[in-house]
Amino acid sequence: MRKTIQAATNKSEEFNQFIKWLFFGNQGVIAENIRHEQHKVVKYNQLVANLAILHNVEAMTGVLKEMQEEGLPISEEILAGLAPYRTEHINRYGDYTLDLDRKVPPMNYKTRIL
Repeated sequence: MRKTIQAATNKSEEFNQFIKWLFFGNQGVIAENIRHEQHKVVKYNQLVANLAILHNVEAMTGVLKEMQEEGLPISEEILAGLAPYRTEHINRYGDYTLDLDRKVPPMNYKTRIL
């Protein structure tokens, strides 16, 4: 039971660190003194975190699928070492250009890892 609780606590802490890392405006301080505005800031930060997690999971799933197609074994140990809270590839302060004419490939929801 202790091991299960510790694992769940670690996941929560990892998520909280991820959200804190993504909240880069105002050095992690919510400057608003109005409760509903504070609530908005927290919810927007969680939305950004969820979008980053979706991006990470989709990218990791694609790599795992490629590995599987190359015949590399994907064990439970490999999967246990993965987490959607990676930040090394995210450039928070970089240039963000939008190309609204670019065609975006559809997300593959049917990808299965066997």
